[in-house]
Amino acid sequence: MNATSEDMSLGRRILVRWVDLVRRSALWVLLLSILTSAGALGYAVGHLGINTSTKEMLSEDLPFRRNDRAMDQAFPQLEHQILVVVEAASAEQAEAAAARIAEGLTARPERFRSVFYPEGDPFFRRNGLVYLDLEELESLGDRLAAAQPMLAVLKEDMSLRGLAGVLELAAEEAESTAAADLVPALEAMAETVEALADGRPAALSWQALLAAGGSGPETRRRFVTVRPVLDYGSLEPAAPAIAGIRALADTLGLAGNGDVRVRITGQSVMLQDELKSVREGIGLVGLLSFVLVATLLTIGLRSFRLVAATLTALVAGLAWTAFFAAAVVGQLNLISVAFAVLFIGLSVDFGIHFALRVEEEIGRGADLGEALRGAAGGVGGPLTLTAVAAAIGFLSFLPTTYRGLSELGLISGSGMFIALFANLTVLPAVLALMPPAGGPVAAPLRLSRAVQGLIESRARAIAWAGLALGLLAIPALFFARFDDDPLNLRDPESASVATLLDIIEDPRVQPYDATVLTESLEAAAEQAARLAALPEVERAVTLLDYVPGDQDDKLAIIEETAFFLTPLWHSGAGAAPPGPEDRHRAFEALKATAAAIGEGPAAAAAARFAAALARLDGSAPVLEALERALLGHLPGRLDALAEALQAGPVERADLPADLVARKLAADGRSTVEVTPAADLRARAQRQRFVDAVQQVAPDATGAPIIITEAGRAVVEAFFQAAGTAVLLITLLLVALLRSVRDSLLVMAPLGLAAVLTVAATVVFDLPFNFANVIVLPLLFGLGVAGGIHMVARNRAEAAARLMHTSTSRAVLFSALTTIGSFCALALSSHPGTASMGKLLTIAIGLSMLTSLIVLPALLRLAHRSGTSSG
Repeated sequence: MNATSEDMSLGRRILVRWVDLVRRSALWVLLLSILTSAGALGYAVGHLGINTSTKEMLSEDLPFRRNDRAMDQAFPQLEHQILVVVEAASAEQAEAAAARIAEGLTARPERFRSVFYPEGDPFFRRNGLVYLDLEELESLGDRLAAAQPMLAVLKEDMSLRGLAGVLELAAEEAESTAAADLVPALEAMAETVEALADGRPAALSWQALLAAGGSGPETRRRFVTVRPVLDYGSLEPAAPAIAGIRALADTLGLAGNGDVRVRITGQSVMLQDELKSVREGIGLVGLLSFVLVATLLTIGLRSFRLVAATLTALVAGLAWTAFFAAAVVGQLNLISVAFAVLFIGLSVDFGIHFALRVEEEIGRGADLGEALRGAAGGVGGPLTLTAVAAAIGFLSFLPTTYRGLSELGLISGSGMFIALFANLTVLPAVLALMPPAGGPVAAPLRLSRAVQGLIESRARAIAWAGLALGLLAIPALFFARFDDDPLNLRDPESASVATLLDIIEDPRVQPYDATVLTESLEAAAEQAARLAALPEVERAVTLLDYVPGDQDDKLAIIEETAFFLTPLWHSGAGAAPPGPEDRHRAFEALKATAAAIGEGPAAAAAARFAAALARLDGSAPVLEALERALLGHLPGRLDALAEALQAGPVERADLPADLVARKLAADGRSTVEVTPAADLRARAQRQRFVDAVQQVAPDATGAPIIITEAGRAVVEAFFQAAGTAVLLITLLLVALLRSVRDSLLVMAPLGLAAVLTVAATVVFDLPFNFANVIVLPLLFGLGVAGGIHMVARNRAEAAARLMHTSTSRAVLFSALTTIGSFCALALSSHPGTASMGKLLTIAIGLSMLTSLIVLPALLRLAHRSGTSSG
């Protein structure tokens, strides 16, 4: 068993001489460390950026990334779009506010490259009816023809007086079956009056009423799509554009208007909100992590000087690692941003082992020089091996296509060697200047004594229990899942994500459409026909689909409807506006007429309208507000209707240039927009849709393709990295421990911890995702540390009572400080970062238990076996 110690003597001598050199030059070493740390930290603050794009965390060489890049190159105007969501109490208010927003943004070309508001385009205002289905248009024509007499009355007198006259005409047929047509109007008016009585925004939507399209959220919502000018010299490229949109809404009086709400979302906005969430969260998490680690260090080391030395080494190593990240990588992603918290937990691990061994040596009567040399010789080798193993765990992601994790692996893997250097340099230098007080060797913790007793009496039972637990957990492995939707990694409370979740059901949003880029418009039409035939596809749309079908029949219906409504456009100047007394008489007439409709299909709606009117006090200001609420939008709606009834034939050449440019590239390439038939927020449905579309169009792109293929790439990277980590760490252990048995003794508890960790993701419904997928490879890289120290101490002293040594205490508090660091990560407001912290906490906790209970039991059984065979 001592062969390994002799083989490692050269390395141990180097470490001992290095630490002794540091001790003799402690002041200069510490001053140099402070200066380099300050410089490194300053450089990192000025040069280290953050990129929150999940798409860019994967290699650009992956096929789906190439397809996405081809789409961006063909249609650059579709990149980095911001969606301005305008919502109001009525469709007319939303329409007017959206038009003002679009006009205001268009006037600021220095911040907005393009503004797309199709519903406000004159082409669609004039030809919108041609885009209705034939049956829908026939129904609209019938309703307008039936409403013509009442509209004629209102056209002559757009006041409460005219509305009272209309209601009197309607009341004459209240008991007929045709009265059912009154119900939507009476219900809408009742709802408007109730809102007015409650002090809520109130406006009757004549657009919804005449079109019979209801008054749901979609009818009162408009979208303006903006392509911002990005400031790539800033860490927040879209910030000027976002600020410009909000400033415009404020200037137009829409930001605080109770009737209108303006919100923004889109990839650029969500990335900026996510960046803010990550920045704020990681700062708080880093501080909390530091406080938790310092507290646990104080409890575990029980010496201010040891704690100060360990924390000084931690701060110096963290500054140097941040400098390395800024100089080599340049920017952090949503995963690598956690490197600081990971470093805190792991660097302290090295410091605890070194500090406790120094304390143990001093307790045995050694002076400071002897104690430092003894610690370097005793734990320097295992610490080096631990650093290499941890680095392997991190660096195992380097060869994968998951750039997000490979960057974290590069930073944190290199950080392990920086941490090792800091704890073998800065820590001894501080202790040389502030020697810890001497004293007797610390008595084993009460828990350690209890565990040692259990191990001595029940070693075989512990081993069998560990095996049984592992076997019981194996079935859960088949239920582990990977959540590949990056939307679930974003803070649902952030304004941009909350907005997207609110509008995701709106058919105009289509966040899960796929897009196919074809060589020509003709090729797009052929591809659309093949895609539309798939059961997973609801529709496949090309530019040609914006030329309406059945135009002859539709234009005939429009012409007939225009004929019926001709009197509306040729009526006289209309009645004079009513005065206060006339308005009050009309109000009383409205109440009386509505209350008198006591029977028939419209009775309930009329009663509701009458009850709502009765809640108003009848004062002149209230009645003026009532008149505006019920009739304020009617003139504009009649004007819009008159324009829509002038529709003519639509050819491809008539389509708006902005629309054409979004569907047909300058070089002739064209797109097919593929809408799924199912809700793709469900992963299984999304995968079926993607597989079906890719069978027809392998080069398809869009959100569902990117999400699914990114998830597959990450899962593949996970298996590759986990396999690499396990293989390389095992080979490292075998090479340095020179014992297959001891290597397996170190790895077996880690295998058990890994199986239990995966089972925990099922039990606690904590699926793997883009952020926490690093946990299992790290479990082997980080968890192996405890096993290495325990086996090394067992070899060095043939320690039958491992739990009574400083090594077990160091393993315990090292794990606790690491868990404390990761617990802080779990408190992040960013769901992805929090999930990483939660799963790392579970994994390291299980690793600690297996290292301190299962591994000592296995070592004891192996010792018995060796003794009996000897």
